[in-house]
Amino acid sequence: MPISKGLALAGFLILAPAVASAPTLALDGPETAAMSTKPLPIFKNPRQALREGLDSYRSGNARNSVDALQFAAEGGEPLARWKLGRMYADGDGVTRDDLKAYHYFSQIVAGYNDDDVAGRETAIISSAFVALGVYNLNGIADSGVKPNPDRAIEMFHYAATNFGDANAQYNLGRLYLDGVPGVARDTRQAARWLSLAAEKGNTPAQAILGQMLFNGNDGVMRQRARGLMWLTLARDAATGSGDQWIVDLYESAISASSDPDRQMALAYLQAHLQKRD
Repeated sequence: MPISKGLALAGFLILAPAVASAPTLALDGPETAAMSTKPLPIFKNPRQALREGLDSYRSGNARNSVDALQFAAEGGEPLARWKLGRMYADGDGVTRDDLKAYHYFSQIVAGYNDDDVAGRETAIISSAFVALGVYNLNGIADSGVKPNPDRAIEMFHYAATNFGDANAQYNLGRLYLDGVPGVARDTRQAARWLSLAAEKGNTPAQAILGQMLFNGNDGVMRQRARGLMWLTLARDAATGSGDQWIVDLYESAISASSDPDRQMALAYLQAHLQKRD
């Protein structure tokens, strides 16, 4: 797939987040950090700079990690580019700057070679595709990055099919479910992508797929018990997370379900958990 450098970001739809952000990797540390007056060392190479930058970030000096990470990013380290992209996208230790985040994620995608990817880099690259897909939906205000839904679909589709990325699959499901300019509404396509994401444990996908199946939805056959199973899984994962909309969907469905619906949903749930384990 040809990769252009003109990519862009979106917000959220009404019921649930229209677009899931790129997954957070295990190297994420504190969201805010204190300044440190300790000078950064001179780096021998980009890999050493990457280690220094991540160590500084983990120790609480997110702002002071930037110089080291920038050195590593300029030397071609994908993880440094990803970390800087997330920091600028979230305003984590730096002033939020979506355009800088976009450029770092673009560098990852532009340098991607599918013949030379393994281990952690797979997650980094997939995450960058998803982040760029999000930026493409609405664009970035006051910049040359304009909304491009077609390109967003390409980014999500690539990450969903080549990496099996659950966030990308969820995003595709939401786009097909809601429809956006340039993307026709297609509930069957939506259910397909949401199902793939739900099977991987994506909580919003489980909730929306569950609602679709419980109610029946424009070509999606009503399966109340199976829908209730997905809503139960989503509710259990969302409890205490602040995703009240998921809890509300579950409570609405459970109050409208019959005893046979609930018993069958429990059987589906037990089978699903056994298969997963």
